[in-house]
Formats: sequence, structure tokens, C-alpha cells
Amino acid sequence: MTSPVDWELAQRVAVRIAGREPFAESYHYSSLGPDFEELTAEAEELVSLSTGLRSLAGPARAKVTDRADWVKANIASFQRMLRPLTEKLEERMRNGPMAPFARRATGAELGAVLGWMSTRVLGQYDMLILEEESPLDQDMVYYVGPNVLSLEKRFAFPPREFRLWLALHEVTHRAQFTGVPWLREHFLGLINETLEVVDPDPRRFVVALGRMAESLRTGQSPFDDGGLLTLFASTEQRDVLDRIGGLMSLLEGHGDVTMDRAGADRIPSSERFGRVLRRRRKNVQGPARFLQRVIGLEAKMKQYEQGERFIGAVEGAGGPELLDRAFEGPENLPSMTEIREPQRWIDRMKAIAPTG
Repeated sequence: MTSPVDWELAQRVAVRIAGREPFAESYHYSSLGPDFEELTAEAEELVSLSTGLRSLAGPARAKVTDRADWVKANIASFQRMLRPLTEKLEERMRNGPMAPFARRATGAELGAVLGWMSTRVLGQYDMLILEEESPLDQDMVYYVGPNVLSLEKRFAFPPREFRLWLALHEVTHRAQFTGVPWLREHFLGLINETLEVVDPDPRRFVVALGRMAESLRTGQSPFDDGGLLTLFASTEQRDVLDRIGGLMSLLEGHGDVTMDRAGADRIPSSERFGRVLRRRRKNVQGPARFLQRVIGLEAKMKQYEQGERFIGAVEGAGGPELLDRAFEGPENLPSMTEIREPQRWIDRMKAIAPTG
């Protein structure tokens, strides 16, 4: 059967949109590999001391990549992650006269999104590739070299400080997913649960358009809760998306807080790094801003802020020990409602005896 996504076209479109990388030819580029290899190991130790989380999967491995290779790695992850959905769509599209057009359109759209994102992303922990093939390409901490160099030059960042700061955030995510034994499988289970209940029915589009019109009528952005995905989600999917949103807000907030604490004595410029990157996230305008909202990146940015506020409220009420309760098991994870109203989660934890 033919895939409903033209993955090769997606990669070609993404690489074209990613554009020329002048900093890939800079003489500074050669310093990135050795630096990130050393600083990722250092960051892993700092995160472990700060959080008590130690990876059960061995030492972290750093990989400096260009935009094209970042695109390639993410397309591989998407292919694996979306397999339950694409297999379902293959059956629906097999004999459809519009199938060739649809798969090319989907590939072009995905390529456009990944191409734009490749110009913005600095680092990424890739935990979605979980197959036995190509084990050396799995469980990697990626750094997009040209983008890192571009920011260092534009804002006169001290390179070693900035690189350690980036490494701390990505390694914290790795520590979360490889140091909490149940978390990876739980997260991937939520993703699969969302994809498995997708109904590829055109009538979904009519329902989604109704939601969009109602949001606009009441003066709200129809994309505030997570982009197009939430608009097209069924009631069952929206429940799962709420749980995913709560988890990701917790992890992103925990990542930012840990990054600041773990590097407090090593990164004098950390406050400035954070201020500049927050401004960078918010200052996207025009078509790029619209794209951020449609694909849910603005909702993801809110996860950082909401997650940090949640963690501040929880630790204010019960210290780090209370926050640790969130990582005891899936049943203790906060929902999006609890992320926005931390006292609800605090009260729920007070009513449940700690495990262990």
C-alpha cells in the first residue's frame, strides 16, 4: 500500500525552506562537536545532582547536526509515531481518485512546517525512535549547529556558557524520560491512544469549522489550546490531549526550573539567555506567527510559563518533596486544569498517601 504521506516530498520541501546555512561554513563550527560532547556529559551530572534523576539508559550522547539532518531525523520519528494513523488512512485512501494528490499535499504541508521549525530549533532530545534498527541513531540529544552559532553571534553570547545552558535543558528532558522508569512508555501510550481513535471522516472538518467559528464569535483564538489538532479532535481525543498537555507543561516547566538551578553556579549569563529566548519566542510576526498558532507552537510556549508557575506553587506549598509526588506514577500527573489551578493538584496529593 502507498503511504498517505509523501515522506520524500516532505523532506525535499523542508530542506528547501530551511535554506542556506552561512554559519555551517564558519570556522567556529568545528568547535561545536567537542564542546557539546563535553558539556552534555557535564550537564547530565549537574541535572542528576539537582533532581536526583539518573538515566537508566546509560550516558547521554550528543550529536551536532545541520538543519537538513535535523529534518531527516524528525521525519524518521514522525513516520514511526504516526504509523497507527497512516496505516488506518492507507485503507481509506487505497482506491480513492484523490489519493495521489492528498499524499503529496500532506507531504508538502509537513515539509513546510519542519522546514520553518528547522530554522528556529536549537536543541532537541529525540525519544520517539524506539525500534531495534539503527540503535546508534536512537536516544540522541541533538543540537542544530548553525542556529546555535547564529544566536551566539547575534547576541554576543559566551559560547561555552550558552552551550552548557542548552545542554542542561535537553539533558533534563532525557533524565525525565530515562530516569523515571514508567514515563516514556506512558507518554508514547498517550500518543498512540490519540492516534488510534482518529476517525478519518470528512465530517470531522465540518465539526472543526463550527468550533472555529464559535471561538471567533466569542472573541477567542481558535488555536489557543493547541492548534489544528485540538480543533479536529473528538471528545475522546480531547481528553487524551488534556492529559498530554498537563504532562508536557509539567516536563517543560521542570526542564526550565532545573536548567536554572543546575547551572546557577556555572552560567553567570543564564538570566540573560532566558530573557533573550523568551523574547525571541514572542517576537515572531506575520505569516510565521500564524503558522506557530496553527500548528500549536504558541500553545507549547504557554506550557513553559504555565509549568513554571505550577512548580512554583507546588514547591511553595510543600517543597521539592511535594513536586516529586508527580513522578511517582501516571495517576499522580497533573491535568491541564490542575496545571492552571495548582491548588487542585496539591489538594489531590494531600488526599492520597505517597507511594514507596
